[in-house]
Parts: sequence; C-alpha cells; structure tokens
Amino acid sequence: MIGNYRWRIAGLLFFAGMLNYLDRAALSVVAPLLKTELHIDDAQMGFIFSSFFIGYCALCFIGGWAADKYGPKRVFAWAAGTWSIFCGLTALITGYLQLLVFRVFFGMGEGPMGTTTNKAITNWFPREEAGRALGFTNCGQPLGAALAGPVVGLVALNFGWRVSFVVIAVLGAMWLAAWLVMFKDTPDQHPKVNEAERELIRTSRAEPVVEGVKEGRSLASYIFSAPVLAVATAFFCFNYVLYFFLTWLPSYLMDYQHLDIKSMSIIGVIPWLGAAVGFLGGGFVTDWLGRRLGSVILARKRMLMVGLGVAAACVLLTTQVSSLGLAVACITVSSVFLFVTPQICWSLIQDIVPKNRVGGTGGFVHLLANCAGIIAPSLTGLVVQYGGGYNVAFVVAAGVCALGMVVVIVAVKGPSSGAPATVNCSQGS
Repeated sequence: MIGNYRWRIAGLLFFAGMLNYLDRAALSVVAPLLKTELHIDDAQMGFIFSSFFIGYCALCFIGGWAADKYGPKRVFAWAAGTWSIFCGLTALITGYLQLLVFRVFFGMGEGPMGTTTNKAITNWFPREEAGRALGFTNCGQPLGAALAGPVVGLVALNFGWRVSFVVIAVLGAMWLAAWLVMFKDTPDQHPKVNEAERELIRTSRAEPVVEGVKEGRSLASYIFSAPVLAVATAFFCFNYVLYFFLTWLPSYLMDYQHLDIKSMSIIGVIPWLGAAVGFLGGGFVTDWLGRRLGSVILARKRMLMVGLGVAAACVLLTTQVSSLGLAVACITVSSVFLFVTPQICWSLIQDIVPKNRVGGTGGFVHLLANCAGIIAPSLTGLVVQYGGGYNVAFVVAAGVCALGMVVVIVAVKGPSSGAPATVNCSQGS
C-alpha cells in the first residue's frame, strides 16, 4: 500500500507559505498607523515596501543554489529563523532609515522560500502530482495575506501595531521547530515513508520528459536558455501585480475608498480568499488538462494565457467602476485568475530542467521575477503621490500583466502536427 507522508510535507510547506505572507503583509496593514507615528509619506512608504525585495532578490538565487547543494531542510530552517527574528525586531523600530535596513534583512530571510519549496516538492512528489502539490502548498500564501488583515489589524487596534510583529515572530519559531522534527531532504532519508511511496516518487522522477537535456550541462546553460527566461518574464509580470496588491491594497481601500482600519481589515480579506481559490484550483485544473491534452507543457501554456489575460482585464476594469463593491469584485476576480499562474511557472521549471538543476534554475527565475517587488511598490508610491493616483497605478499593473500573457504566447511553444509539446533547453537566450 502506497503511503502519503509526502502530503504531511505539503502541509508543512502550506503553513510556511501562510506565515511567510502573514508577516510580509503585516507592514501593509499597519502602514496607515505607522506612517502617522513615524511621519512617513507615500513615496517613502513605497521605498520601504521595495527595500524588502532588495534583500529578497539577493537570496533568491543563492537560496536555490544552496537548496541543491545542502538540501532544503537546512536552507529553509535558516530562512525561517532569519525572517522570524527580523519580523520580531520590527517592533523596535524608531525611524524611517532603521525600518529600511530591517526590511532588507527581513527580505533576505524570506528570499530562499519559493525556490526551496519547489526543490522540496521536486524531491518529495511524483511529477504527475506536481501541479496540485504546488497549488496546495502555495495557496497558503494568499490565505496568510488574508489573515493579515483581521489578525494584524485587530491586534494593532487593541494592543498597538508593534505587538502584532512579535506575535507573528513567535508563530514563525513554532513552525521552525515542527520543520526540524518532521522534514528530511528526501523520502529515502525518512523512516516514516514506506517503500511503495518511495518507489512511486523515484520512478516518476526518473522519467525523461525534456528534449535535449543532458545531466552534465552547466547551470548557466539552463538559466540563460530562452524557455527559462520566458518563464521568468511571465513570473515577473505575475509578481508585479501581486506586490502591487500586497503592499498597496490596504492603503487603496483606506485612502481611495475611505474605509477605516477595522472595515479594511475585513474587506481586504476577500481578494486573498479569491487568490487561494486560484492557487488551489489552478494546480488541479492544470494537472487534469495535461492528462486530457497529452502534454503537460501545452496545458500549462494555456492556463498561463488564460490566467494572465483575465487578470489583466479585471485589473484594468477596476479603474472604470465607481462603487466599493464593484472595485473589490474586480480585484477578487483578477486575484483568482492571477494566482493560477505561479505554480505553473514552478511546474514548468521542473519540466524543462533536470532534477539536480531545479534549485539553481528556480532561484535564478525567482530572482528575476522578484525584481518586480523592487519596482512595483516604489513605482506605485511615486504614481500615487505625483503621477495621477491609484487609477494610473492600476492601469500600469494591467499593462504589465498583459505583457506576461504575450510572452507566454510567443515563447512557450505548443505541439506541432499532433506531437506532444516540448521545451528544448538547448535554445540560446
């Protein structure tokens, strides 16, 4: 009988994503209070949001490389410990520059998360389950962002915004203890995984599905190939809209839609619940569509096109509606379709590079993609303060999202003459 310990690992990764986005979104929720206390304007707040991603990007590639070399257990343990410490230290900040520096180190702690999660899924799940496993584990991220509103907002209202960061840091420490006890780098190392489950994973991951791939090729030959760069571009476009929502949605609801912090904390949950539906549903639908079409890559291409295209249209539509209810509805629908895309990008990396290069290649893709986290918050802050307000910011986000759809259409090739779709990583960049 085949065991299912791998889904306990998925559960650990689910809660890691939830905590990761809970603490990442916490600053956005308390931003209106923090700006008043520390005398920070919108442009400065944008730079603070972006400073997190300077540290985050710096560790994306290094974290992926380290996950390949040292294993996901050690890398994730270091990452979770670092982000929990600097989340807690945020409670001590007294000024703008200090907050900038703390956010950089906080970002460094979270930088390895995405690539290390993908490496853990690669080690622990058969290829046929990768989409749903990534969808399940990643849907913890928007649920964490959804919890940030009521949890952080209500704690801030009752005990002050500083206490909310201490609470999240304690939760991070508790997760780290569970990770160290329950996780091993591979199923072969874990005594609770039976031989049938090990063989299922081993056999699936041994199947060659990539055209022209040789295990001995250098990491650079993969990360600078056209297919990998195309995935990175699509991921960048997704992240631009994600970080636009993650950093500025609470301020949009309070400053533009005139909600108080209590109402914002409740209403702000709705788009993130939609995002969780997109994460979870997208993984299952993509795996199902791959079986139906006989090509996982073609299925993922179609899902990326639909996800990015519908999200772009809904983000743009937000600028044309006049009521709070319609605006939140547009943002929520855009979140559902937008969040179909990230697990597809991670799955494509598993499909187009060999297992021993998944961490490094994923880290490079994650680095490029998260440059959006440096650009989107700062650009939005400047646009809100000097360049036309929130409506212009929404138009820019919609355009970036549409660009991602175009890149997928052009660069990810489908099947020809009825043959299964393939991605050839020997292409030049």
